[in-house]
Amino acid sequence: MKSHTLKPLLLSALLLPAIYAGAQTPFNAKSVEVYTTAQNTDYRITKTETINFESKPQPLETELSVFVDPARKFQTMVGIGGALTDASAETFYKLPKNKQKELMTAYYDPKNGIGYTLGRTNIQSCDFSSDSYAYVADNDASLKSFNISHDLKYRVPFIKEAIKAAGGKLTMFASPWSPPAWMKSNNDMLHGGKLKEAYAQAWANMFVKFIGAYKKQGIPIWGVTVQNEPMATQKWESCIFTADEERLFVKNHLGPTFHTQGLANTKIIAWDHNRDMVYQRASNMLEDPEAAKYIWGIGYHWYETWTGSTMRFDNVKRVNEAFPNKHLIFTEGCVEKFNIDKVNDWALGEKYGYSLINDFNAGTCGWTDWNILLDEKGGPNHVGNFCFAPVIGDTQTGKLIYTNAYYYLGQFSKFVKPGSRRIAAASSRDKLSSTAFINADGKLVVVVMNSTDDKVPYFLWIKGKAAKLTSLPHSIATLIVS
Repeated sequence: MKSHTLKPLLLSALLLPAIYAGAQTPFNAKSVEVYTTAQNTDYRITKTETINFESKPQPLETELSVFVDPARKFQTMVGIGGALTDASAETFYKLPKNKQKELMTAYYDPKNGIGYTLGRTNIQSCDFSSDSYAYVADNDASLKSFNISHDLKYRVPFIKEAIKAAGGKLTMFASPWSPPAWMKSNNDMLHGGKLKEAYAQAWANMFVKFIGAYKKQGIPIWGVTVQNEPMATQKWESCIFTADEERLFVKNHLGPTFHTQGLANTKIIAWDHNRDMVYQRASNMLEDPEAAKYIWGIGYHWYETWTGSTMRFDNVKRVNEAFPNKHLIFTEGCVEKFNIDKVNDWALGEKYGYSLINDFNAGTCGWTDWNILLDEKGGPNHVGNFCFAPVIGDTQTGKLIYTNAYYYLGQFSKFVKPGSRRIAAASSRDKLSSTAFINADGKLVVVVMNSTDDKVPYFLWIKGKAAKLTSLPHSIATLIVS
């Protein structure tokens, strides 16, 4: 009996090395280029070093590592960008021509700037407009008076400049803050109120009119959100939709109208509000198959922190797990309560980096900052809701002020291309956070952020090979593996 039992044991022993060798997917990259933005340095998306990979089958527990697995692919990226609002456009045209050109290059040029590929704009007015306005005359339910003449002065030419700077293509989506006052229960574009059921179809038709008018101007609209912040009664343009009300508007009006009007490929994005309630809204809308068939995905903001909470990334992840066939997109975020004395505050950029990394790791396929440009007061804003933008245009001096939020955003947007796939990334210590992607050209893009005061040595470990790197205090680095 012993001789018979010995044979399989010997066979297993002989096969073990081959089994373990075969478990490791081959990794052929030789080096990693490092681009860094760091506090107390001149590094601003600066190429700082190139490091070669060396064999390292098993890192030790004592060796901090960022592990990346290119074989584990997740969501496909739509893009990264910011909002082209009335406020951004008005500020832009108050700047000297050379600064206008500089700004467009800085944001949209993929080589000499940070290569934004995604944009958002407002349907009718929002708080970041100089005034409140509608596209139709009062009580014109037939929409015969519809026109976008207001937008033609600043916003439309501004968006066209951005599209040109981006090489002729910019994925644009649009969001309404409020229907016209006469369509609402409070007869006011501001201060909440609700869409009157009698005008639900007219409001859906206005989306179609807007998309057609912008297309005629050379601005294709890729998608729309149903309502900006549908649970917030604001002193600016706002309109309340409960989950049921939004679901029924999409199911009975917006979705069918898009399909009958040749806009079936125009994406409809629900929610467009904070992470705290994103699961409740998503589950209500997406568990109704007749509404869900029209909904491309769920959009969300980062302002749940107004409640005293931290950012609720797990809620986004729950939506991704529960509805894997729908998409997630970050539709708005900015640092509020503008103060010109804080434009050099390093925390501005770190908030962006923290959100971007965690949002992507939760399943988000697109990330949209709020205004790309504001003036030296954090506006214009017709209700005094002044905020930060990554770039401030000082209309008094004609200068552009780049906050570090611009560079933190650029550490992603310059390197993570539309069509790329997120891949697995995991840091062995909480001093470093990370996310990773593979672009269509096969290059890996790994983003590593350090928000501590410490210089942190670590290994970038991929399939048995590692590159030894150092993360500077309060820094973000993009690692290009090829």
